[in-house]
Amino acid sequence: MSDYILNKLFSLKEQVAVITGGSGVLGGAMARGLALAGARVAVLGRNEARTGAVVAEITANGGESMAVLADVSDRSQLEIARETIIQRWDQIDILVNMAGGNIPAATITPNATIFDMPHSAFEEVVSLNLLGTLLPSQVFGQAMVERNQPYGCIVNISSMSAIRVISRVVGYSAAKAGIDNFTRWLAVELAQKYGDGLRVNAIAPGFFIGEQNRDLLLNADGSLTVRGQKIIDHTPAGRFGKPDELLSTLIWLCSSGSSFVNGVVVPVDGGFSIYSGV
Repeated sequence: MSDYILNKLFSLKEQVAVITGGSGVLGGAMARGLALAGARVAVLGRNEARTGAVVAEITANGGESMAVLADVSDRSQLEIARETIIQRWDQIDILVNMAGGNIPAATITPNATIFDMPHSAFEEVVSLNLLGTLLPSQVFGQAMVERNQPYGCIVNISSMSAIRVISRVVGYSAAKAGIDNFTRWLAVELAQKYGDGLRVNAIAPGFFIGEQNRDLLLNADGSLTVRGQKIIDHTPAGRFGKPDELLSTLIWLCSSGSSFVNGVVVPVDGGFSIYSGV
């Protein structure tokens, strides 16, 4: 039974996974985790050096991986990426939409108000996150539905800011809330039109230290900033997450072990999303 659980239900052997934004802290951990579960991993990003470094680490550990340079907001680049991956591995089974992030101009600082934010900044961050999830889902999802028997799994990346009001990050919050809705909508759309072999789910990470939020949450000496302390105070686990703590949920959602799971957003947050603060 143990062999069945590990080698059948949760194995990604022979699967081909595409992860956008796979060169960041969380994206890199996810790419490596998919490879450890047996998947052949296409790491898609804009930075050749960083994307190549993740691929090199995967291959050094015995995995199979390739770097694919593309911007998730550019359909033509994504289509070229899709053909490159299919030429090498014949298929695409998994898409993880990790690419995204925030920009300073779409953030309301303590000394500013919503009235100060340029709408162009709001548009930019929504495009980066929401359009950057839609376009890869269309391009790589098309490869999933055009198989002899439609099959595939899409995992989007949500956020605590999609379900709880978190000050300052207005554009990012709106975009991630849109991703939650898009996840549910696309899950229904694909299942109804192409069958139960296609599933769409999402992960909502709690607070993990990455490139974009490090200075907001930690001081130069590693101690907590005021904002960082507020987050820890509202996280029952009492700490930030570790990137590898996302992997079991990711692998579960991508594997046959979740074959009857569709349209859900799974929080991996140490309890942040359920805690009222009292």
